[in-house]
Amino acid sequence: MSDTGDAEKTPPGTGRNRNIWAPWRMEYIEALGQADKGCFLCSHRDEPEKDESNFVLWRGQSSFAVLNRFPYTGGHSMIAPYEHVGDLAKVPGRTMLEMMELARDLQIVLTGAVHAQGFNIGMNIGRCAGAGLPGHLHIHVVPRWDGDTNFIAVLDDVRVIPQALGEIYDRLREAADEMNLPRLSQGRRA
Repeated sequence: MSDTGDAEKTPPGTGRNRNIWAPWRMEYIEALGQADKGCFLCSHRDEPEKDESNFVLWRGQSSFAVLNRFPYTGGHSMIAPYEHVGDLAKVPGRTMLEMMELARDLQIVLTGAVHAQGFNIGMNIGRCAGAGLPGHLHIHVVPRWDGDTNFIAVLDDVRVIPQALGEIYDRLREAADEMNLPRLSQGRRA
């Protein structure tokens, strides 16, 4: 903008020179308007033979844990009841207890496997509260680290996730086995 040849500064949010290549996000974007595709959590529930490709970590008697395909941070996981229910008041107490036990176990595994130093654990109930899948209640378990609000997130509300889902999946399963945590699989405690 100056006559002296100084480099022009790009205002935030213009998109100029701010491209980050993330083709894996396209799956998420295309699915946003496709309500007829059904609930991915119900699909995962019904396909135990695809647990590894669906990144299902553990199965309990009434709920299961799965890595989030579109994570906020590496290791971001979700815990969902088998029942397709979007209202917390309709979840049986036994199921809520098991979901909280899974949240506890995920916290232990993530601390050991990826050295998480803190966690955000919570639910978004209803679309207006930020639920991307309002019909199927789920708990988010998001590992955090001191200083993980790095420069790129501060500059342009972007996150960089350095580890592939398959790698983190294997690492979490191995860490859980090494820590002798209760193995949850195929609908029962082993």
